[in-house]
Amino acid sequence: MKIAPIHKGFNRSNNNFVKHLICHTGQHYDEKMSKIFFDDLELPQPDFYLGVGSGSHAEQTAKIMTEFEKILLQEKPEMITVVGDVNSTIACSLVAAKLNVKVVHVEAGLRSFDRTMPEEINRLLTDAISDYLFVTEQSGIDNLKREGVPDNKIFFVGNVMIDSLIHYLPKTENSKILKDLQLEKDNFILITLHRPSNVDSDSFLIELTSTLNNLGKRKKVVFPVHPRTKKNLLEIGVEKNLSKNVLLTDPIGYIDFLTLIKNAELIVTDSGGIQEESTFLGVQCITVRENTERPITVEKGTNHLIGTDLKEVEKTSEKILNGEKKYGKIPELWDGKTGERIVKILLGELACKEG
Repeated sequence: MKIAPIHKGFNRSNNNFVKHLICHTGQHYDEKMSKIFFDDLELPQPDFYLGVGSGSHAEQTAKIMTEFEKILLQEKPEMITVVGDVNSTIACSLVAAKLNVKVVHVEAGLRSFDRTMPEEINRLLTDAISDYLFVTEQSGIDNLKREGVPDNKIFFVGNVMIDSLIHYLPKTENSKILKDLQLEKDNFILITLHRPSNVDSDSFLIELTSTLNNLGKRKKVVFPVHPRTKKNLLEIGVEKNLSKNVLLTDPIGYIDFLTLIKNAELIVTDSGGIQEESTFLGVQCITVRENTERPITVEKGTNHLIGTDLKEVEKTSEKILNGEKKYGKIPELWDGKTGERIVKILLGELACKEG
């Protein structure tokens, strides 16, 4: 969702001096999750596929670094672009920085201020060694300045996730997911949970079963299950305790999932990106975390940050379903043109070097 607008931006620019290649590290190794996203986003087959698969943070980061270094030595690029806050982000950035290749970080400056989150470590380190920092919201600018990043490295460009959302929103009209799952518009609850701090806890998953069943008494509940979450649910055997009104599904492609977000009455999640997408679409979202690196979704959007107490999730859900909703606004520069702005800046920088 983040690379596609940038790739399309380079293709539309008709420049004759920049070659844009895509490297898929294979960190998101589930074939269902990976293939459907490449297909839905109309991305070409990656120029490089590292196939690193699963493993601990150390194992995964090390594998990516080892394999990505070979590509940089072979291709000798002027710069690399990394997105978000996953292990691939920091691994590729470290390799590039040590080879004196310029690093571009898209979605820079976001901070949860919680260093127990692996993503927070990835964000902090990537920003520290990046040459170009593309920011989605004002908090990102404030955080980077507070950390001593010079102004000439910081670019407020908006949110590439929203570029993809706007571009593909018309396609949701042709999605059959609501019909297939027998859902009514604005009359179901969408759940996504995948963070280890939540789904690696047996006690959390046991309580989650009760919460899902209670929510299911009010509305139909749809829960596309992340592979990590599914594995843990199966291991402790609580899946069989879910009511018939709670529908567990395999991972869902981008267009179909966007259809679910757009048409849900309420979303319960621990995802970062869904906080942004729901804010843009004006859908009520409960974030099951103690903090968020995307504060604008709470300050201006429709996001309710309530912590990991599932009793509070139920209470807040009840209030929202009874009409106590937040009426948010779309944040500045979330206009579908972020990829264009990023490409224009990078082409300008590369043209200066070329000249």
